[in-house]
Amino acid sequence: MDKTSKTDAEWKAQLTPEQFKVCRQKGTERAFTGEYDKCKDPGTYACVCCGNPLFDAETKFDSGTGWPSFFAPVTPDAVDEEEDVSFFMRRTEVMCAQCDSHLGHVFPDGPEPTGQRYCMNSASLRLIPPKE
Repeated sequence: MDKTSKTDAEWKAQLTPEQFKVCRQKGTERAFTGEYDKCKDPGTYACVCCGNPLFDAETKFDSGTGWPSFFAPVTPDAVDEEEDVSFFMRRTEVMCAQCDSHLGHVFPDGPEPTGQRYCMNSASLRLIPPKE
């Protein structure tokens, strides 16, 4: 897969300031403020930057954390993960495999069947409704 690559100016022209801060500068939206935190609509959550399918709404659950949470990506190669030691914490950052957009972090305290909690920023996602 060829990675999507753009300059900061190109990303800024495409994204809102909040989306740019989260996706391109590894920011985090405030808890309980994102449009998808309580969303229960069906569909596929895609990367707001490049449109890469990331999570199916069927894998979404209410983690109580204030961010949309999923127990698995649509495919194992939809996201990339790497160690994040910022803010004096050891976490695993989750990025879009297509464009390296920062999505959030994954934690080992999710529900079965995976036990994973992919804690994502709404600003990094776009919900695509199922085709009728």
